[in-house]
Amino acid sequence: MATGAWPTLLDVANRTDREGKIPVLAEMLSQCNDIEDDAPYVEANEATGHEFIFRNSLPPGNWRQYNRGTPYSKSTGGKARVGLGMLEAYSQVDRALAEHSGNKERFRESEDIAFLEGMSQTIAQTDFYGNSILTPAQYMGLSPFYNTVNTATAANASNVLNGGGTGSSNASLWWIGWGPETIFKLFPRGSKAGLSMEDKSDTTPGFDSFGNRFEAYTSWFRIQAGICPKDWRYGVRLANLDVTNAGLAGANAFDLFDGMGQMLLQAPKLGKTDSGVTKTDAVEDAASGVHGVFYANRTLRHYMDRQSMRNRNVLLTSSDFAGRPVDAFRAHPVKVVDQLLNTEAQVV
Repeated sequence: MATGAWPTLLDVANRTDREGKIPVLAEMLSQCNDIEDDAPYVEANEATGHEFIFRNSLPPGNWRQYNRGTPYSKSTGGKARVGLGMLEAYSQVDRALAEHSGNKERFRESEDIAFLEGMSQTIAQTDFYGNSILTPAQYMGLSPFYNTVNTATAANASNVLNGGGTGSSNASLWWIGWGPETIFKLFPRGSKAGLSMEDKSDTTPGFDSFGNRFEAYTSWFRIQAGICPKDWRYGVRLANLDVTNAGLAGANAFDLFDGMGQMLLQAPKLGKTDSGVTKTDAVEDAASGVHGVFYANRTLRHYMDRQSMRNRNVLLTSSDFAGRPVDAFRAHPVKVVDQLLNTEAQVV
């Protein structure tokens, strides 16, 4: 028995103007999710996941006295693995319905565009909130990884800063230092990055709820992706930012720019104008090409503007990034991701 949803005659009527044409729709559900513009994609070393290696202890050396030997020592490393997810969708239109619309190509296009927008929103949502424990088919997002401020239970808790909010009316501000050796997106081994789309025309039949076949035009979409925090030190979450009158909207609001300055100091090294920490003692530290970006939802972005105007903050500047004007903090672009929530529970 077939399951799903198909366009109806009412859908055709709702997209047709009085002249019988299908105009450009007002995309009332569109969003801004800039994260996909920034993330570098790396081919995974597995078909369904990616294994990466990291160092987790160093040989500190030994203080030696005359006539006393020095013991051998070593460093240790560890391995971790992240999974990939496969997001798919089918757009199918009864052939007769598409032909009766008066412009079957335009009607199919108006339907397919919605899939592109919907799937891009799902990917952005999964980048931050995906949880393969709760939904095994998903890939793990960043929030379940940066999920505690308690450094006694997790080393990466040092990169989860506390904005002081409680309850479940919180938002998070993120800084991600993208790079092929730091944090990056993944696509399956032997595959390709991004969206795959095939127009199967009317070669794929449709089936009604009784299993009866009908001729249909079909489009198929697929995105295979994952995200890998290989060096978690280049991801920082400023969590527990209360967006109510008791928090950012109140008289004693958390200083966002103070928090953003602290976020940049969490990275091992950046440029002179970023954190001032320009080197580490790792000979093969490959993080020189880090591309750092702040991500906020529109609420947090509003309070940044509000605080910058109220306090005459000069660190939120307008600059050119990748040929487009963007606001930046210490040369790091501040971008909007509408999939970031204002209803996060307190990170403890």
